[in-house]
Amino acid sequence: MKRIFIGLTLFLTACTAATESAPAEKSMPAETEQPQVNASLPDLGAAPELTNDTWLNVDAPLRLADLRGKVVIIDMWTFGCINCQHVIPSLKEWDQTYRDQGLVIIGNHYPEFSYEADLDNLKARVLDYGIEYAVAQDNNGKTWRAYDNHYWPTLYLIDKQGHIRYIHIGEGRYEETESAIQALLAEPYSNQ
Repeated sequence: MKRIFIGLTLFLTACTAATESAPAEKSMPAETEQPQVNASLPDLGAAPELTNDTWLNVDAPLRLADLRGKVVIIDMWTFGCINCQHVIPSLKEWDQTYRDQGLVIIGNHYPEFSYEADLDNLKARVLDYGIEYAVAQDNNGKTWRAYDNHYWPTLYLIDKQGHIRYIHIGEGRYEETESAIQALLAEPYSNQ
């Protein structure tokens, strides 16, 4: 009996790690508070450039340097992950609501298992899930490693200047994340 308990504890710990908040979130206002524009989101440094070659739902590969003046969400995901699947409806809603205001969502697909690395399988899941935002295939993990990412799903919000301003690991905190999106969209952009 003791052996089962230890195994269950390790399993629960692993699941918990995937839903923990990143340090950047600790400075975010509580969901009941109104977000403050600018000062409420720390500058976590320049976002690493995207170098993916295989993209879905776009005509050409996206590069962050070309997206200055836009707010970008990078969603680190894999289609077989149930937690990732639970985040997709919010991503789709934000895409529909804020795309015309300057939000660009990019799903960076880094596979956990070999069947997820198959491009035809990825295309089928993107279609099944009704994803219309850009999806980059990251089979070699280059983007995943550039962001020093460790969990599926993880959201990175990048401001108009190309800096990471918010990170969320796992499901949940949808209202808080949407407030961060709104705050970044409201910030002025200087192309200098």
